[in-house]
Amino acid sequence: MPLRLDVKRKLSVRSDRVKCVDIHPNEPWILVTLYNGHAHIYNHDTQQLIKTFEICDVPVRAGKFIVRKNWAVTASDDMLIRVYNYNTLERLHQFEAHSDYIRSVVVHPTQSYILTSSDDMTIKLWDWDAKWALKQTFEGHIHYVMQIAINPKDNNTFASASLDRTVKVWQLGSTQPNFTLEGHEKGVNCVDYYSGGDKPYLVSGGDDRLVKIWDYQNKTCVQTLEGHSQNVGCVAFHPELPIVLSGSEDGTVKLWHSNTYRLESTLNYGLERCWAISCLKGSNNVALGYDEGTMMIKLGREEPAMSMDASTGKIVWAKHCEIQQVNLKQLSSDQQLKDGEKVPLNVKEMGSCEIYPQTLSHSPNGRFVVVCGDGEYIIYTAMTLRNKSYGSAMEFVWSQDSSEYAIRDGNMVKIFKNFKEKKTFKPEAGAEGIFGGSLLGVRSYSGLTFYDWETTSLIRRIEIVPKIIYWSQNGELACIATEESYYILRYNPQAVAAAVSNKDLISEDGIEDAFDALSEIPEIVKTGIWVGDCFIYTNSLNRINYYVGGEIVTISHLDRVMYLLGYVSNENRLYLGDKEMSIVSFELSLSVLEYQTAVMRKDFETADQVLPTVPKEERTRVAHFLEKQGYRQQALAVTMDNEHKFDLALQLGNLQICYDLAVEMENEQKWVQLSDVATKRGDFKLVQECLTRAQSFGSLILLASASSDKQLMSTIGDQSRKNGQFNIAFLSNFVLGNLEQCLDILIENQRLPEAAFFCRTYLPSQIGRIVGLWRDKLKQMNMERAAQALANPTDYENLFPGLVNTYKTEQYLKQTTQQQSANNYQSIIPNWERNPIEEMQEAENSEQFFYGPVQSNNDTVETDDNEHSPNIKDTSKQTSAASPSPAKTNKPTTDLPVVNKLIPPVIASTSSSSDRSRSQSPMNNLVNSTTKSATPSPPPLNKTTPPPPTTTTTVTSSAISKATSDKPATTTARKTSLSDLEKELQEFDIEDDVSDDLQFDDDDVDEFLKDT
Repeated sequence: MPLRLDVKRKLSVRSDRVKCVDIHPNEPWILVTLYNGHAHIYNHDTQQLIKTFEICDVPVRAGKFIVRKNWAVTASDDMLIRVYNYNTLERLHQFEAHSDYIRSVVVHPTQSYILTSSDDMTIKLWDWDAKWALKQTFEGHIHYVMQIAINPKDNNTFASASLDRTVKVWQLGSTQPNFTLEGHEKGVNCVDYYSGGDKPYLVSGGDDRLVKIWDYQNKTCVQTLEGHSQNVGCVAFHPELPIVLSGSEDGTVKLWHSNTYRLESTLNYGLERCWAISCLKGSNNVALGYDEGTMMIKLGREEPAMSMDASTGKIVWAKHCEIQQVNLKQLSSDQQLKDGEKVPLNVKEMGSCEIYPQTLSHSPNGRFVVVCGDGEYIIYTAMTLRNKSYGSAMEFVWSQDSSEYAIRDGNMVKIFKNFKEKKTFKPEAGAEGIFGGSLLGVRSYSGLTFYDWETTSLIRRIEIVPKIIYWSQNGELACIATEESYYILRYNPQAVAAAVSNKDLISEDGIEDAFDALSEIPEIVKTGIWVGDCFIYTNSLNRINYYVGGEIVTISHLDRVMYLLGYVSNENRLYLGDKEMSIVSFELSLSVLEYQTAVMRKDFETADQVLPTVPKEERTRVAHFLEKQGYRQQALAVTMDNEHKFDLALQLGNLQICYDLAVEMENEQKWVQLSDVATKRGDFKLVQECLTRAQSFGSLILLASASSDKQLMSTIGDQSRKNGQFNIAFLSNFVLGNLEQCLDILIENQRLPEAAFFCRTYLPSQIGRIVGLWRDKLKQMNMERAAQALANPTDYENLFPGLVNTYKTEQYLKQTTQQQSANNYQSIIPNWERNPIEEMQEAENSEQFFYGPVQSNNDTVETDDNEHSPNIKDTSKQTSAASPSPAKTNKPTTDLPVVNKLIPPVIASTSSSSDRSRSQSPMNNLVNSTTKSATPSPPPLNKTTPPPPTTTTTVTSSAISKATSDKPATTTARKTSLSDLEKELQEFDIEDDVSDDLQFDDDDVDEFLKDT
């Protein structure tokens, strides 16, 4: 069969004329030297230029990586060798190496040497460890030495190509060539060694447009390859593929088969003349240098020729033309294999193959192995590699029966039985590919067609283009992999048998019921195998997955491209190989696969028998599989993961299991989930316990309010406050009417502004205390001006209209508010329809409520800014308990207590503000009809003691005039008109209804006028 030379372009960049290319073995880099005197390093993965060396102004004809030293060495037409560190771009050394243009540089693979060749007809050996000392000069050519190449099998020998039409082979340490190969009619431009171990060959190309293959042991020309129309400038043996590459000035690169010497392909990228070719051992990448740029291509199939017989544990692979084998059963029982690690195996040489193997595959029973390549196939016995049969074919496939196979030769398909041709047919739509298995599959331009192996009759035609088809061992399931996805089909042999007897069931596209489509998975399958009803495969993302019953399970993530080989059931291990023939394994329990297979077949009796053998660590994965198949109850019994078990019990509504698991796990989220389900079930006792354990106080408030559970609401307030959830604590106490607790929570959290406004609305009696705290807090924060700007309602009642009514209403509500039964809901007036102040006033007017102020123990007045405020004596007035007096009188009464100053029913703030013009509070005038107390009043606060009070008189302008007329002459300049003073008094809410013993001294009036 011809070589499957898939050619993929990996890099294409335009540049000046390229004279040399070299591939880095460890990094994705290409070194390119140019005719314009520069050198570039490209990343062929990202297609980016990453480094540039401006070397000289003349052509740089050669350049190589010295990976051991992180160097790049270049040779140019100025006869200099330059050495650079390719990481830092620093030039480390340069020296004159030849007396003419330097054509070629090669690096010794093991020693610290480089070899250079030049137009001065010499070859020189340089040692970088000896400070680039010249170790040896090789003379013998009589024309330019164009290229040199070191023998990969013997590093002490190298070959040189010269325009004197010869190829010479040299030995390090010898001044004379070992021998000379003559045969080219014109100058020889290039030379390269074959790296395979089976042939002592080298290749050369010259100006005679010929490529010659030489046997350097026999010193003869083995083959001459003709095809180029211009000079051949570069040649190379591919280190991994049986390919000879030749580049010419005709602009083409030709690929020749190194065994058959047949021309396999010609590449022409339109970049003019080709000057350089570089290959890398262990890689299929090839770098090409042209007049107009650089190309990087990848040749051939990446998948190695490798096959495994799972029944015997033997793996066979081809390394070039050598067949090698390893036996997994040779592993000792004490060797513990770890997932993803290389399996230590002893390689056994089976022999050499007559053709270059491109594919290997075992027969289904493992007795035979077929090798395909070079347009031929050879069937060997798997044990001794003895030739059993051979022939020409483009493709080869096995049937489910190991004695039967088919080949494709052009558009003809031939079927063999026991190594003898049984039948030949030509599909109607042609044959572009064939597939083995339970049915013979043929790919054509119209799609996929399945044929019966025995009769070659049409079974089914499907309009998809498959890449490969995998059949299960029992022939019931098939995976058809395409370039973008894969399909799982179930084959129905009963329908096929029925159609044989009833031709009416057969249509133009075959038997419609022959296949049932089970799934379409949008993943790219690289390699795959069936184990029972489970399809294991590697995908394009380097993952090992398996498909069973519509579920995709990931076994492992791979760090490189791997290829599935087989599954050894008695070891529960899955084996894979890479292109370097390294074997790795992963554990995959057979009992799990068997259980899942039994479930898919709905054979629950077998599944129950297999379940005890499933390892405990695998049971949770099995439970997930059962859940996806809809068997939640069985999954609940199988799973070992409490999280999964809780979710399943929740879905099944088994609250007892959920409760037990939640107690065991002590996970707040689980309690919340359980509370949701319990709520739907109406189990509010369980709901309360779940929310309490989860400390979900927000939900608990909803529950407590909906159920009118005062005790629960109180508990929520206490617990949430302890846990620092103050918003919940505030809300719960507010619902319960614990206003003092709400105020304490605000103060505790230093939310003093909110506390002040809260008091203004709900607890007016606490305003003075809270504003004092607020002021102190501002002063601690160095916000003195803000603290002074705060007006305390107890000091500036004139700024807060109706404040006294709020004091009264607070006291009234405390006396009248009582708990109501829930069944009175409809008869109770809603709060939003009530007006508490009006209710208080009605109760006060009807004498159902009496306001009870308390006596102040704090008669001192603070001052701001060291200013003295006028002290006004508060004249006590009392309301007659029996009936209001029609006129003012000084007759004492003995029924009411005496107070010096009326304040809200709590102790006044200890740090009250200064009173520049304190008004007579309405609290001090409970009713208009007042009398003097029978008990003597305390001494007045002003400096001058007034005469004993007689009756209450109105403050008039004459009183003010009298108070101010007694001042010394020094104060007369600051007098103001009576009308202006009255206006100022009105603005400060100084009431007319004050006693006639209120007097001002000089300082009082002076301070008042100054402030106003």
